[in-house]
Amino acid sequence: MQLQIIQNKIYEIRGLNVMLDFDLAVLYNVETRVFNQAVKRNIESFPDEFMFRLRGDEWSMLISQPIVNQGIPSSQFVMMENLPKNRTGKYLPYAFTEHGVTMLASVLKSPVARKMNIAIIKAFIAMRKTLIQYAEVIKVIGDLKERMDGHDTQLNQIYDALENMLDRKVAEENKQKEWSERERIGFKSK
Repeated sequence: MQLQIIQNKIYEIRGLNVMLDFDLAVLYNVETRVFNQAVKRNIESFPDEFMFRLRGDEWSMLISQPIVNQGIPSSQFVMMENLPKNRTGKYLPYAFTEHGVTMLASVLKSPVARKMNIAIIKAFIAMRKTLIQYAEVIKVIGDLKERMDGHDTQLNQIYDALENMLDRKVAEENKQKEWSERERIGFKSK
């Protein structure tokens, strides 16, 4: 499976990169119900920093994004969308962090699951590398901006100095013109 397809199923929720249970179930080629049963049988392997259930507001925000809407199985979308607002999240999806996905390897032991787990971990690693490179690019742009701001200041000083020099030259030329055009006094030749 392409790395890009997996990366498109990684969302940022609560400041963490996570994958949702129904996306993982599709990737592992099992039903979401079966996937979640396997997780629940091994729940001690999934502390809060590995897996958590989405809150209603998080789910609403997530499904309001068109890109996410396209990837949600229609049965899952209809079931989640029709949840009452005051519901405590009984049917809301689970979100798995990178560590949670790694732990899934010990829970789901089929050959397909092993291969997919490796691909998913590679996707997380590739995203992390991209974020690191992105951060470096942002730093370089910041440095360039600071340098350009310094250059702007220096250029403004140069422009001011040139303007002053031009003003002085114009003033001198005007002075000489006035001097040459002055009314002469003294002996006048005819």
